[in-house]
Amino acid sequence: MNEQIANKLPDYGTRSGEITIFAGPCSVESEEQFDEVAECIAGLGLTWVRGGAFKPRTNPHSFQGLGEEALQIMKASGEKWGLKTLTEVMDSAHCELVHSYVDGLQVGARNFQNFSLLKNIGIVTAESHKMVLYKRGFAGTIAEWLAATDYLTAEGNDNVVLCERGIRTFETATRFTLDISAVPVIHKQSLYPVCVDVSHPAGVRDLVPSLAKAAVAVGCDSIMIEVHPNPPKALSDGPQQLTPAQFTELVAELREIAAVFGKKIV
Repeated sequence: MNEQIANKLPDYGTRSGEITIFAGPCSVESEEQFDEVAECIAGLGLTWVRGGAFKPRTNPHSFQGLGEEALQIMKASGEKWGLKTLTEVMDSAHCELVHSYVDGLQVGARNFQNFSLLKNIGIVTAESHKMVLYKRGFAGTIAEWLAATDYLTAEGNDNVVLCERGIRTFETATRFTLDISAVPVIHKQSLYPVCVDVSHPAGVRDLVPSLAKAAVAVGCDSIMIEVHPNPPKALSDGPQQLTPAQFTELVAELREIAAVFGKKIV
């Protein structure tokens, strides 16, 4: 047998011993709604809560988010339950405002190549080194994704997490096609941790657990899961959001799978 083939293959699924979960509603709709989810997350011993304040919707007549009111709700709830907060920045004009309220800033898929926004986020977070979660675009290649991270890090903040959230393909059975192979590929080509958003590619909640389990198995560093107290009444993306009870059950299953790989869910 060829000696090179006989050697053990590298394990690109191993980056750290922890898998962080970013969970919360698609949109912050009210203090009561967000607080109920935050309480669930804190009760599970997790560390981050996420939610949308400014919502980039395909339909301009859809719910666009509560804006600064949502940021205030997130900050208060995060402090109440001892959780870090994460939300998306849609516009360069919002960078300073969002940065002043939350612990992590997200770049959404629609702003994947909004280079002026990426630069501004890099400038705003240069001193604080707050986490920037950078989502892959609908049709972005991994090479383009990695190259564009330099816009974020040029000012000195290298606290960037790359988030695979599904790409657009010919397949219509799911909302997007989750490129699960992006996790080991990114680990092979860079030092960045990789998050897998399992809600957006699924599009429906019953597929979310399977994708989340696959994300753990492939070696992700974090997972994003949308959770809502009453998904049928959600103002955005209701069909893909889990209830707190469903989320609690999933986290227990993910902890069992993570333990097989010597990791823990936080």
